[in-house]
Amino acid sequence: MLARWLQSSKRDFSSLSEKEILSLAIGAEEEDAQIYAAYADMLHKTYPASAKLFEGMAAEENEHRRLLLDMYLKKFGERLVPIRREHVRGFLARKPIWLMKHLDIETIRQQVWEMEVSAQSFYLSAAKQVHDVDVRKLLGDLAEQEIAHQQTADRLEATHLGEKEKDEEKLAAHRQFVLTYVQPGLAGLMDGSVSTLAPVFAAAFATGSTYQTFLVGLAAAIGAGISMGFTEAASDDGKLTGRGSPIKRGLAAGIMTTIGGLGHALPYLITDFFTATVIAIIVVLIELWAIAFIQSRYMSTPFWRAVFQVVVGGSLVFAAGILIGSA
Repeated sequence: MLARWLQSSKRDFSSLSEKEILSLAIGAEEEDAQIYAAYADMLHKTYPASAKLFEGMAAEENEHRRLLLDMYLKKFGERLVPIRREHVRGFLARKPIWLMKHLDIETIRQQVWEMEVSAQSFYLSAAKQVHDVDVRKLLGDLAEQEIAHQQTADRLEATHLGEKEKDEEKLAAHRQFVLTYVQPGLAGLMDGSVSTLAPVFAAAFATGSTYQTFLVGLAAAIGAGISMGFTEAASDDGKLTGRGSPIKRGLAAGIMTTIGGLGHALPYLITDFFTATVIAIIVVLIELWAIAFIQSRYMSTPFWRAVFQVVVGGSLVFAAGILIGSA
């Protein structure tokens, strides 16, 4: 519900004026330049050639920002509109720089590709929406330049992952698969595993019935899956971010949320309450540590931060369910 409310408080991209679109683009280029500069700082000791590459990309993004600023000054004067990506529906906020300190080269490669696909999609959509010829031309030119940045990920892979040749179509398809299916699916798996802990174990300790507990767990898992699926599908139509079909992403998130919730409900198909509960608790422990690993590996979250967020937070939810069911 909170995610839906946050989405409803954002502006539709189609409602933005040319002035707001240019201001949004200026802020986006500035933020991306800072991220590439942070990558350069992070890699300069271990991968100096890649660090120089990112320094060049940061300089190019700053040049894009300068071109956009010049156009804005020419058309609208000196005062920028205070609008950023997080204010517009369909945009994904960039991860904070302090969460990028320990990324491996493969994760950086994926993130660079996602950033540039998103930037290209934004400029193509923006060019279609504006009417001023000069502004449209600039936005179209920037969309073309962002395509070249997508090739950076390929150069990083060829240099550091040891493969000399890549099928570009398959590589792009793999990255799009990660963006459309893997990331929403992982988010759903994490949400389903944690959010259903309290109702399942509250039902278990309140009723002492394995069958009723399984029914509660099944209902909680399916309900969470439906909610998560609709939330993901409604959050982003994929046109600005390049994340793909909202239906596909919604299905991935919804199905994996349901699976995450069923993990600790299925043991209650066992008729012996004590045995079912012990197995369910073991499953929960495995789930929480697996989720911490997934967050660290695929969501760019430092491992011990993920452990604190997921294992400690999940344990509190788990304990709350037991206490409420035992009351």
